[in-house]
Amino acid sequence: MQQRGSSGAQTPGQAQPIAVMIVDDHALLREGVRAVISTQPDMAVTGEAETGQAAITEYQRLRPDIVLMDLQLPDMSGVDAITQIRTASPDARIIVLTTYAGDGRAIKALRAGAMGYLLKGSLRNDLLGAIRSVHEGGKHLDAEVANAIALHVLDEDLSEREIAVLSLAAWGNSNKQIAAKLKISEETVKGHMKLVFAKLGATDRTHAVTLAAKRGLIEL
Repeated sequence: MQQRGSSGAQTPGQAQPIAVMIVDDHALLREGVRAVISTQPDMAVTGEAETGQAAITEYQRLRPDIVLMDLQLPDMSGVDAITQIRTASPDARIIVLTTYAGDGRAIKALRAGAMGYLLKGSLRNDLLGAIRSVHEGGKHLDAEVANAIALHVLDEDLSEREIAVLSLAAWGNSNKQIAAKLKISEETVKGHMKLVFAKLGATDRTHAVTLAAKRGLIEL
C-alpha cells in the first residue's frame, strides 16, 4: 500500500496527488469510487478498509489526505471511527459517504469531526468537488442534508434517555417493559414519551418512531 504522496513518480515542482482512503464494507462501492477518482490526475486512492477498526489502523499507517467514511460498518459506527481517528489525529480530514439523509446522523458525524457529508446517490456529481474542497480546508455538505439540518436547527434535541426510551418503543416494548429494561418507573417512561412527542411534533408512538428514524435519531 502506498504512503501519502508516494503515488507515482513526481517531477520537480509537480504537486503530490491528493491521497484518498476509502472506508466501506461493500467492495462494489469501493470499486466505483476508485474508478471515479482514477480519472483525476490530482487524486489517487492509496488505501481501503472494510471495518472501522481497520480504518483507524490504516489511517495511522498511511496518513491519507482525505478519508471517505461510510456510517454503517460491520464492527462499529462510522461516527465512532471518525471520533477515534480525530482524537488521535485532529488534523484528519474525513468526508462521510452514506445513504442516510437525516439531519440526526449528519449532525453526529459533523460533531465528531467530519468535514464533509455526501449521499452515495450523488457521488458522481459531487464527490470530486467535495474531496478538493475539504482538502483545501473547506467543508462540503449535501444540499438535501443541509436542508434537513436547517429545517430542524431550532428544534430541541432529544436527550439520551429519551432516545433510549423511543428506541425500545420502536422494537415493540410496552411502557412496563421499557421501565424494567431502563430501571425506571412506568410514569417516568410516560413522561419521557410525552416530551418526545412534543419535541418531534408527533401524534402518537408510531408517528414518533417514524419521524425519529427518518431523521436518523434512532436506528431500527
